[in-house]
Amino acid sequence: MIENLLNLIKENAGDLIVNNQAISNEHNDAAISETGSAITDGLKSALSSGNLGGLTDLLKGGAGSLANNPIVSSIIENLTSSLTSKFNVSGADAGNIANSLIPQVMNQLVSKTNNPNDNSFDVKSIVSSLGGANLGGMIGNMFGGSKTDGESGGIGGMLKNFLG
Repeated sequence: MIENLLNLIKENAGDLIVNNQAISNEHNDAAISETGSAITDGLKSALSSGNLGGLTDLLKGGAGSLANNPIVSSIIENLTSSLTSKFNVSGADAGNIANSLIPQVMNQLVSKTNNPNDNSFDVKSIVSSLGGANLGGMIGNMFGGSKTDGESGGIGGMLKNFLG
């Protein structure tokens, strides 16, 4: 999951990190990596604090706008702070980068997670990679399998199977 996430960030980092004068070119890869860490740390934090419902709502595309989602807001805040402290980016520039990049990446992550034809991300592997290996398996079993079983089609399908 981490490699796929970094690729997703790289796809979206062009103007926001790579071609942005606020981040020196020598720090582009590190800033992309830091963005990946901010996302995984934010998702891990939600899982470890017991916010499984919020995490699954986020990944299934529920809970309204990503910009208003508390997990996404926390990721944005953490990335803004990291860019400022680690790469000497001004607070305004760091905020602009994080407020643009994180929702873009999270939108695509949610879209890929819910696309039955895209196996790059699924809830079970995301939760497992965040340290909830047993929980990931339980979620997969509880919600009727995975995207590859030909029936469930991602989170939406899993929830449909679970809710009837």
